[in-house]
Amino acid sequence: MNILVVVVVADVVVVVVVVVVEVVVVVVVVVVVVEVVVVVVVEVVVVVVVEVVVVVVVEVVVVVVVEVVVVVVVEVVEVVVVEVVVVVVVEVVEVVVVEVVEVVVVEVVVVIVVVLVEP
Repeated sequence: MNILVVVVVADVVVVVVVVVVEVVVVVVVVVVVVEVVVVVVVEVVVVVVVEVVVVVVVEVVVVVVVEVVVVVVVEVVEVVVVEVVVVVVVEVVEVVVVEVVEVVVVEVVVVIVVVLVEP
């Protein structure tokens, strides 16, 4: 009597865990401040005074008085204020989170039992 017992046990456990966490944070803050203040003040004051006094006396009293007073006032006040304030704020916050958790479990259990019984 021959007994042949063959036991084959194959236990394969494969665990694959892939964790990919990618965080991309891009913060761009651009602040451009341009302030231009131009003040132009032109003040022109012209005062012209011409005073002519002529006294002519001949035998008879002739009094000629010529008085010319010319006052020219030119006042130009020009104030030009150019104020340019440009604030450009570009804030880009990009968060890319890729989380891949892959669990592959392959369990193979093979049990082969061969029993040969011969009288």
